[in-house]
Amino acid sequence: MRQPDDRWLMSAYGAHRYGVLFYTLLLTLGAAPLLAALHFTTNLLQILLAFSLLAALLGVPGHRWRIFLMLLAAVAVGLRAAPTAAVGGAVATGTLVVIIGVAFLAAVSALRFAMSGDRVGAEHVYAALSVYLLAGLLFGVLHWGIESHWPGSFSQAGGSADGFSLSTAIYFSFVTLATLGYGDIVPRTEVARGVTVLEAIGGQLYVAVLVAKLVGARVPATPR
Repeated sequence: MRQPDDRWLMSAYGAHRYGVLFYTLLLTLGAAPLLAALHFTTNLLQILLAFSLLAALLGVPGHRWRIFLMLLAAVAVGLRAAPTAAVGGAVATGTLVVIIGVAFLAAVSALRFAMSGDRVGAEHVYAALSVYLLAGLLFGVLHWGIESHWPGSFSQAGGSADGFSLSTAIYFSFVTLATLGYGDIVPRTEVARGVTVLEAIGGQLYVAVLVAKLVGARVPATPR
């Protein structure tokens, strides 16, 4: 019996969801500097990030739980996109916290899948890579939120006409996650420094654990 087209599409997506998520995140990451160079508003980048977040939530197990998180993320993104003067500073800050929390849950779900099973397939690799990209984007939004709430938390060499924009925060996040340390952007406050150190340490530990997992899955166990 032939499956309906919609069920076939859902089945195909379920088998390759982390591959789709990885390329969606990669596209968003590549679009960030391009949008900044073309002087597009931050709202467009936020829309791309919201789309990536929804794609990440599609991998969360449990239908009801997944739908709830997607609705929560959609409402939070909508409130965040609204002018701060219309919704209030407290609501804008709260929605940013909700978005970061939902993104963290999506990353944990992808990480659990990447580390599950004794054999490593393409989807496991895509899930592991997606976690790394999600972490960089998540921390980028967090750095941006810190600077928005506490202006002066970050300083840039030579200054910038656009200030500490979202695309700049994402750039700084991945530089920190990879521990490149260019030094063109420096955290100034204790909160900014603490989050930066946490990201740098977490990025290195993740790479170490990921390599150990992949090597362990490829090397056959030594018989006793």
